[in-house]
Amino acid sequence: MSQVNQPAPQLDVAEWVQGEASNIDRERGNVILVMVFQVNCPGCFVGGFPEVLAVHQKFQGQPLKIWGLATAFEDYRFNSLENLKKLAHTGEVVGETLAYLQNSGMLQNGRLTFSIPFPLAWDRLVKREGGATPEEIEAFLARDFPGYENMPGHTLNAVKTQIKQYLQSKKYDASTFDRYGLRGTPSTILIDKQGILRHKLFGSGLKLDGYVEQLLNE
Repeated sequence: MSQVNQPAPQLDVAEWVQGEASNIDRERGNVILVMVFQVNCPGCFVGGFPEVLAVHQKFQGQPLKIWGLATAFEDYRFNSLENLKKLAHTGEVVGETLAYLQNSGMLQNGRLTFSIPFPLAWDRLVKREGGATPEEIEAFLARDFPGYENMPGHTLNAVKTQIKQYLQSKKYDASTFDRYGLRGTPSTILIDKQGILRHKLFGSGLKLDGYVEQLLNE
């Protein structure tokens, strides 16, 4: 799992569906912002995309690369490569995103009223085989429950059981999502001009422009 202030690992992209293909090692000298989202994630569209689009507009012409990386760790019927291509090519949204945005003013005939101007990629999904290993459960605990070692024994056992059931229910592992140890979507990965991972941010309303400006000024 990647660590902040260490070299950022390459994105494991199955397919670029919009824009020029690239990766971390090809962008030295540029700040990189990767918005990690799911197609079936209303919060990604209500909060995540508007914030990243504002960053794109504010820092045009500066050494900043912005990429959208669609991933999937649930709802695989909607979070799919096919639906990502619909989003990229026509602005069509699906599932919970469509239902949530119907009365938001962000849609017209089921399609976004704004375009996504930066490259979009599809995370590599790897089919899971077997159940959940003890190592996977420990890694999940360390990621989402810092200080879990101090939990009462019965609480820790209950949490481990829930994690095991969740992992056993997953059909795929999302390669880049897991490689970066992300917690959910929307998430933002920020990498400095030397290729060092500087921030892993979860959620929206995080004042991304301040983080980006700081990295651009270094």
